Amino acid sequence: MERLKITHVMLGVETTVRALPFYRDVLGLTVQAEHPGFAFLDAGGFTLALSEGLARASAVRVGATELVFGVEDVTATYEDLRAKGVPSITEPRAVAGPMFAANFTDPDGHRLSIFGPEHKA
Repeated sequence: MERLKITHVMLGVETTVRALPFYRDVLGLTVQAEHPGFAFLDAGGFTLALSEGLARASAVRVGATELVFGVEDVTATYEDLRAKGVPSITEPRAVAGPMFAANFTDPDGHRLSIFGPEHKA
């Protein structure tokens, strides 16, 4: 059997019109393609797909998942996200040795975080 690998992660969203600007303009992901009810973004190593159909087909939209964005400087990225108006982002905190994290949510309530060193080396 061929070795399986994750190439896409799909999130159910109320509307791509609302979700896409957050991922594109606030988080800076590059749009690969858009189709009615779908948006595909380059998430560095995999594609993040936003799907209205998945949200409609799911009884619960948000689950026990978290998308983690690796960054070189958690503090600087945190300040940038706050300046862009990301609500409810937690202060950076030490989570694993020298690694820090800050958590926030997207417009649909999906859990997201930034993770990496506190400051760029």
